[in-house]
Amino acid sequence: MAKGLGELLVKENLINIEQLEKAKKEQKSYGGRLSSALVKLGYLNDSQLAEFLSKQYNIPAIDLEKFTIDPEVIKLVPKKMCEKYKVIPVSRSGDTLVLAMADPSNVYIKDDLFHITRLKITPVVASEHAIEASIDRYYATNTNFESIMTEMEKETTITEVETEGSVIVDTDQSEDSPVIKFVNLILNEAIKRKASDIHIEPYEKNFRVRMRIDGGLFEKIQPPAGISGAIASRIKVMSKLDISEKRRPQDGRLKVKTKDNKEIDFRVSVLPTLFGEKVVMRILDKSNLQLDLTKLGFEEDDLPTFKDALAQPNGIILITGPTGSGKTTTIYSALHELNKPDVNISTAEDPVEFNLEGINQVQVNAEIELTFAAALRSFLRQDPDIIMVGEIRDYETAEIAFKAALTGHLVVSTLHTNDAPSTVNRLINMGVEPFLVTSAVNLIVAQRLVKKICTNCKTTMPIDSKALLDLGFREDEVGTFEVCKGEGCDRCNDTGYKGRISIYEMLKFNDEIKTLIFQGVSPLELKKAAVRGGMKTLRRAALNKVKAGVTTIEEVVSVTGKD
Repeated sequence: MAKGLGELLVKENLINIEQLEKAKKEQKSYGGRLSSALVKLGYLNDSQLAEFLSKQYNIPAIDLEKFTIDPEVIKLVPKKMCEKYKVIPVSRSGDTLVLAMADPSNVYIKDDLFHITRLKITPVVASEHAIEASIDRYYATNTNFESIMTEMEKETTITEVETEGSVIVDTDQSEDSPVIKFVNLILNEAIKRKASDIHIEPYEKNFRVRMRIDGGLFEKIQPPAGISGAIASRIKVMSKLDISEKRRPQDGRLKVKTKDNKEIDFRVSVLPTLFGEKVVMRILDKSNLQLDLTKLGFEEDDLPTFKDALAQPNGIILITGPTGSGKTTTIYSALHELNKPDVNISTAEDPVEFNLEGINQVQVNAEIELTFAAALRSFLRQDPDIIMVGEIRDYETAEIAFKAALTGHLVVSTLHTNDAPSTVNRLINMGVEPFLVTSAVNLIVAQRLVKKICTNCKTTMPIDSKALLDLGFREDEVGTFEVCKGEGCDRCNDTGYKGRISIYEMLKFNDEIKTLIFQGVSPLELKKAAVRGGMKTLRRAALNKVKAGVTTIEEVVSVTGKD
């Protein structure tokens, strides 16, 4: 069949003889079907192959990436059978089972599956690669989660285990209790999916686990409601929290070591709710921390501005934006750039998210009166060159930070404001004198995170010129670029997005800006003057990402509002 398929593909001019020979060598070296070798080498894609097979066998083709299979249908055929025959059940109607097959000519497959399912088999065609991807997608979730859930329904108590604050993430721990296996599986899944947070939430009649991936929350599973307490207790044991205290919030940390010896920190927060303890775990994976300034999302002409501010011997650089806008990553990237053997860097953080070699990091602790202001005072007696303050929250912290900036230190800090110009008013409202703002601040950077289009399912889309103009594009830009979107695939959880990138708005203090600050003008007037001086707004930065095919129009509107 493999030889016949190759000859037919050559005859149809879908591949040439040279490509066929290379695919046969690939097949001989690594096994599998000829069709898989052709797809792997890039000579054909899944849709071309499925369409070709559909014509050859006169059987409909199916695009498995765009088709959602009911979990009840998946249960009809064992995973081992699907892997053996390269098939996957697609849907059921009465006594008929629709089966996606890589080789519809194999009558033995239909006979075997009829005896297993007692259903009539109606074949449809899909490529072997697409079937394998669907098997991984559907059976991985069901076999791992559901088998453990079945065990957990029988066992609702936890065996407390002494830990050193670390646990090996391993989904194959047959001797462990189902609760331990389930928690490890959740941690493993979150790491694999590059989630930023895990939410474990008990309600009156159900219990769910959600993960935040690329800024959005996705429900992963609903375990049996009766085991919510056991799962919370297991996580508290791992985080060295008090498992007997269920009335007060608790915070802790957990270090996980994976099989490949990668260590990942989890920041754990336990909150008593009406129906049990809600657990939220923030995943702090240092391997995902992007410390290369050139890859954060800076525009070509903005990156030199940022680096120039970092190169100043004194002054303040303020990074602003709401929670979850990527400020920490930008600051750590800046510190990484500044971290040299001849420089003394001290940071006050709440909390310390990542450990950076060569930098003196202090964890703020209000309970022992180690506040940002107290840490700052101590830093000034530690011969610092560069100081990082996690956040300027009050006048006391601001006062010390500005004095440090005016006495020969470079200070980097954050504020929670909507854009760069409004940061000036926030500082003045906090009690900082306008002359201090204009003399000490080197640069104000406002930022947001926008989702990136998934490169696997990226496609262009038509859009009306008026809509582009309404969005903020100039007339001379319309028609010079294509607007893209993601159609949704298994790699991006059918969202069309994979990963995020920062957009930046940078306010430099020229003479006009300084004069307006002394005059006490509104943030809007300040913004207009900054734009006249060359500042790109957050909206403009986002539009540039649309032009580059990095993000979508929907994401621009969602992140930057109706500016």
